[in-house]
Amino acid sequence: MWSEKYRPKNFLDLIGNEESRKLFVEWFTNWKKGTRPILLVGPPGIGKTTLANLAAKQFGYDLISLNASDVRNKKNIHEILSPVLGNQTVLGTPMIFIDEVDGVHGRADYGGTEAIIKILKEPTVPIVLAANTDSSDKMKSIKKVVKTIEMKPLSPKLLRLCLNRILQLEGVKIDSDSLAKLVTKSRGDIRSMINFTQARATGFDPPTEKSFESLDIEEGINAFYKANSTVEARSILYSLRIDPREKINAFYSSIITSKISADDMQKFLQVISEADMLYGKIMKTQQWRLLRYLDAILLGLYKKDILIRYSKYNLSWPLLNRLRWDGTKIKSIIGSLAKTMHVSKSTFSTLYFPYLLYCIKNKKIDLEFDESLEEIVQKEVALIK
Repeated sequence: MWSEKYRPKNFLDLIGNEESRKLFVEWFTNWKKGTRPILLVGPPGIGKTTLANLAAKQFGYDLISLNASDVRNKKNIHEILSPVLGNQTVLGTPMIFIDEVDGVHGRADYGGTEAIIKILKEPTVPIVLAANTDSSDKMKSIKKVVKTIEMKPLSPKLLRLCLNRILQLEGVKIDSDSLAKLVTKSRGDIRSMINFTQARATGFDPPTEKSFESLDIEEGINAFYKANSTVEARSILYSLRIDPREKINAFYSSIITSKISADDMQKFLQVISEADMLYGKIMKTQQWRLLRYLDAILLGLYKKDILIRYSKYNLSWPLLNRLRWDGTKIKSIIGSLAKTMHVSKSTFSTLYFPYLLYCIKNKKIDLEFDESLEEIVQKEVALIK
């Protein structure tokens, strides 16, 4: 997708909100333990998530990215974030990013906001929050313990310049009136503008029987499975104009974690497989016109009244955390054995380490680790049983 292909690679590639970006970079540059978390406030599609991702990359943090659905209750927050605070991860020092934090409260909030506020008051790692609005009562409570940076919709002039550059690089021409309509329709949302433009340029702009606003991934998946008919599900699917890989992954993780029959699971995973093969062909050949067939395939995932709801992850959080936080000691094992075998760490971890774990599991080899390393290896062995 063009929105992914032309995603900014560094801070200099970003457009608009210069003063806000300056404040954000200054906050990261001066961050130390106890520094107030940052809250980025602004409408969807203007670069809040991109800003957080770039900061993690350029300042050397291991980004732990969550959204409202992950932290809606106190139990989830402690399960997810407790191992993060004050620990080293596989890649380095952790940084927490919570997107759509304004969506935490509501009928599904079981102490989530209060638990987040407690963590925000005593930050041990950089914490960045993003919200579309900060006007609710519970957001006012969060705002008391964070530094707020407001981000505004991008101006039509900046959007037009950005769009002209992408079209020039893609060798695509669109008449001036159509460009003006695409810019106006985006309402300052650069991601939406790029997605709609690519749809127009590739001939994929299907009429829908029912009008839906552009949906985010969680809203889209949930609305898809709550649809009353295939026609309505199709319209929702077409409105979910996000990166195709993200769309496929979201359906996969949501399906694999839902309690559905074996027959439905088999059928849906077959559909996911077909969608994945199409996407692979698109990426290999760069024939983006084939993208028009992706939603037609994914429509096969619809079944009325089936209990499937959005899930970001296809593994449980306890397992994800164990994989993440045991990584430091696993790195130590890999580094030591890679040196002994005169190969790179990446080669050892890819080709040798899985075989080593298999041998340990089947008692074909006995390594003399100290107690702590032995414990970590046994956990890894348990994962492959």
